[in-house]
Amino acid sequence: MRRPKIQPSRNKLDMTDQAQVRVVTRRLKMSPGELTEIVERIGNSIAAITKEVAQQRAAKAAPEGAVIASVTVIETKAEVIVPDETPAAT
Repeated sequence: MRRPKIQPSRNKLDMTDQAQVRVVTRRLKMSPGELTEIVERIGNSIAAITKEVAQQRAAKAAPEGAVIASVTVIETKAEVIVPDETPAAT
């Protein structure tokens, strides 16, 4: 009698499977060490790992104190904050 091979879950990363680790690290353009650190912190869900990597990259891309636009919940108007570059008149 043949037993069917158990299919792995498609949305979970198996860190013991080197092929899966290689595919995910190449797709996300990160090192295996960085991937291991993220998996230890948030879990082995591929969706959660992808979301975390995207958030980390967005945080690195945006300057620290730059607020480009803000939208209030009550109003649907966007407010753009532009630094004042005109010299002060004395």
